[in-house]
Amino acid sequence: MKKFWIALAVIAAVVVVGFLAAVSVRNGLIARDETVNENWSQIETQLQRRGDLIPNLVATVRGYAGHEEKIFTEVAAARSRLLTAGSPQQKAEAAAGLNGALGRLLAISERYPNLKADQNFIRLQDELAGTENRIAVARTRYNTAVRGYNAAIRQFPGSLFAGSLGLEKREYFEAPQGRAAVEKVPEVKF
Repeated sequence: MKKFWIALAVIAAVVVVGFLAAVSVRNGLIARDETVNENWSQIETQLQRRGDLIPNLVATVRGYAGHEEKIFTEVAAARSRLLTAGSPQQKAEAAAGLNGALGRLLAISERYPNLKADQNFIRLQDELAGTENRIAVARTRYNTAVRGYNAAIRQFPGSLFAGSLGLEKREYFEAPQGRAAVEKVPEVKF
């Protein structure tokens, strides 16, 4: 009889430990999913911030170089594509297009010395450069979170729970291939 109770206690302990391990893995996957969501939100926030700075930058440049209408149209179209992009890949492609258009817009300042000296223009360039740095940091954090999340849902025991929780592999926020991949982030020169 004593062996029966010992065996029952061992079985109960194994069940409890197994249950706690399953709960821990499940909660860990959910926490990783939320971390990815939070980091993606940070990227979107910084992209939105950059998008909000652009109309002021365009207005400042337009005051000095109003006849450069083509670049203003390109910047507006690129900004619109960025704000309506949905997936990380679409956001990355739209961000690369906006970077190119902004680079051309900022290059205009080289032809207008008064614009280069304008305090509003200088402040906007500084804010834009700061935002570009924030985007780079947010992208790095997001990609790190995605790497950990993707590994967790593919590895055992996470793979046992990922399907039942509806967790699927996430996309990295990477620069697009081709022409946009080699375009430089706009340089700020004074």
